[in-house]
Amino acid sequence: MTRRSVNDTLSRLYWSLFAVLVVLLAAKFADDIPGVPPVVINIASQLYEFVRDMSLLLATGGVAYLSNVFQKRSKFVESLEEEWRNIVRTKSVLLTYCEKPYLSTDDYLAAFSRISETIDTMRIVYRNAGETRGLVGLYPFAPLHDMRRALQTLDPRLEPDATGDHRKLVRDAILQSFYALRETFLDELDLEEPDHPLLISAGRRTKRPGADVAALLLQDFQRRRQDCETAPRPDVDALLAAQRAKEKDVNGAQINPAATPSPTNSAHQS
Repeated sequence: MTRRSVNDTLSRLYWSLFAVLVVLLAAKFADDIPGVPPVVINIASQLYEFVRDMSLLLATGGVAYLSNVFQKRSKFVESLEEEWRNIVRTKSVLLTYCEKPYLSTDDYLAAFSRISETIDTMRIVYRNAGETRGLVGLYPFAPLHDMRRALQTLDPRLEPDATGDHRKLVRDAILQSFYALRETFLDELDLEEPDHPLLISAGRRTKRPGADVAALLLQDFQRRRQDCETAPRPDVDALLAAQRAKEKDVNGAQINPAATPSPTNSAHQS
């Protein structure tokens, strides 16, 4: 169930609920409205009593209906996400084929089978645009067929001596089609911007090495308690301690390269 279908369903449900509430409000106060015939007042009173008696059943039915709507939406989004992963894997296979130094028939058939499967599995997510009982309609995402057409120009059975420039052209065509597809295909997923994006190149962590005092005290307590016991494998403990110390030295040098002076700086300092 697409986002538009869900919104249309919810809109119809809200308007229906609003209309029922208006009718019930009028039925509740019908006897206070001057000029209303007694027959209408009687019918309104019976209608109000009936809806009030059936309110629990109506509410249960409404909740079940909404649950069914959102369950269909959830399954649709899952299918859409899986189809997108399939498209991404297909794009990688096609680009890998374009980068191969020698194009073989087996590699081409594998890549062509992959794009063909991706085109066909779209049927479990979307139907064709403009499809009717008598018309096939239009494929919903034409760039997938453009990726297939570009790949077919590298069929080694037809073009055994494809040049590097033509391979680059095919690769660019595949990427262009993929980018166009990504711009529209992912819109249905209701993606949002991250709350804490990292937008700079060569970003690095801002936290410093270490831990709070409570964790350090707990670590020291556990270490002292373990040292009071006889180690079952002193050789294992020695090995791990040496490796831990080596990692600590390496990580310290990476975090603060200036902490370890170079031979040139040492000579100047001496």
